[in-house]
Amino acid sequence: MKQLLLQNFTKQFINGQWRDGASSSTIQDYNPYSGEHLLTIQGASTTDLDEAYRAAQQAQPVWEAMPLGEKNQLFERLVKVLEEKRADIIQWLIQESGSTFIKATAEFESSVKLVKESASFLTRITGQILPSYVPNKENRVYRTAKGVIGVIGPWNFPFLLTMRSLAPAIATGNSVVIKPASDTPVTSGLLFGEIFEQAGFPTGLVNVIVGRGSEIGDAFVSHPIPCMISFTGSTEVGRRIGELAGKNLKDVALELGGNNAMVVLKDANIERAAKAAAFGKFLHQGQICMALNRIIVDQEIHDKFVEKFTEIVKTLQTGDPANPTTFIGPLINKQQVERIQQDVHDSVAQGATISLDGTVDNLLMQPIILTNVTNDMPIAKNEIFGPVACIIKAKDEEEAIKIANDSPYGLSGSIFTEDLHHGVEVGKKIKTGMIHINDQSVNDEAHVSFGGEKESGIGRFNGEWAIDKFTTVKWISVQNGYREYPI
Repeated sequence: MKQLLLQNFTKQFINGQWRDGASSSTIQDYNPYSGEHLLTIQGASTTDLDEAYRAAQQAQPVWEAMPLGEKNQLFERLVKVLEEKRADIIQWLIQESGSTFIKATAEFESSVKLVKESASFLTRITGQILPSYVPNKENRVYRTAKGVIGVIGPWNFPFLLTMRSLAPAIATGNSVVIKPASDTPVTSGLLFGEIFEQAGFPTGLVNVIVGRGSEIGDAFVSHPIPCMISFTGSTEVGRRIGELAGKNLKDVALELGGNNAMVVLKDANIERAAKAAAFGKFLHQGQICMALNRIIVDQEIHDKFVEKFTEIVKTLQTGDPANPTTFIGPLINKQQVERIQQDVHDSVAQGATISLDGTVDNLLMQPIILTNVTNDMPIAKNEIFGPVACIIKAKDEEEAIKIANDSPYGLSGSIFTEDLHHGVEVGKKIKTGMIHINDQSVNDEAHVSFGGEKESGIGRFNGEWAIDKFTTVKWISVQNGYREYPI
């Protein structure tokens, strides 16, 4: 891994230059599995932030006016650079975010698909010509870039979820300033500076500033230059960003927390449902906004489901994320481990049963399965974001739907049934932005709308929804000939 550290990831990337941050504070980057210190970054100050936004502001109109063919060539080059750096990116995801090899590979491949989808936006941004009630008038509606976009990346799927805002924003004519997560400054930020630089994109179009939220967090949102902030992360932080953005009349795209439910109806294929639940719960140690938080099972098949689910979960290997056979790697930091352990302890005190207990070794948590869970227990109410599965018994379908909806979140979900049409009808009754029939909740396709309801966020990503989010429209009317006025 040492060869990766030779890259210039201890600096800020502002206006095409790699330079030290002006803050007196530093960001320490550690491998969550080994505890190895990866690098130290001199933090960005508000002065650095201002210079990054000003660089993006200068670069944006030049980029938007660039000929389509030249932009297309740059996106083709971007894909080539990504493929050339495939091994490095996957390795960085493993060593910095604790991603297993399975998850890191899937994250990289999804990121490439997203870039290719975003490249298609170059020829998909369209306007309209509309009729008018005024004689000899033509109404034209033009779609253009919004301007400068501020992107705040997450630590759990750092590369993909930062790219999910960055690539569409650039493809629709905007410029970007990225503030990466402090736990993953390389994979949710600095890698993008290097990749877009090597692909030949214009200077100042993509900027990356790494700094403490306490020092530059509010300023990143309230700065007068960005017209939109795209954030992926917790509902708590998202609410603060929404407040600041609203006060300054900025648009937002917020993809926040989830409390996703899998509803297993009494006619479900138990083995298939159990295997899907194990994947959707424990992929990336459950540290996914779309991960299954609650598994709600009809009482008629509850015991058989628990038996099969436990059997499958026991086969999942916990350990070194670099090992290709590992399915569950480390959590991102000690605070996450302690929070999850407290929720498990409190839920057991309220009557939950530990059906499968897992040991904790530093940041490694083996899978835990809780049964006899009710929806008011901490492990069911709170977003787990870790390798703990809670199973809730429902007396019938109506109660299962009620339990699924009894949450302030509404991001993703899942329904298992042998009656596909009925599954769709049940899916319509669950208040969530996404739901999957006979599949688990972790699904994301670059051309399909992605986003939640309630406290899970505002706006939609991907495909035509991203085009709409990262552009604005202007009405220009054209009067052909003299218009008579009643004066």
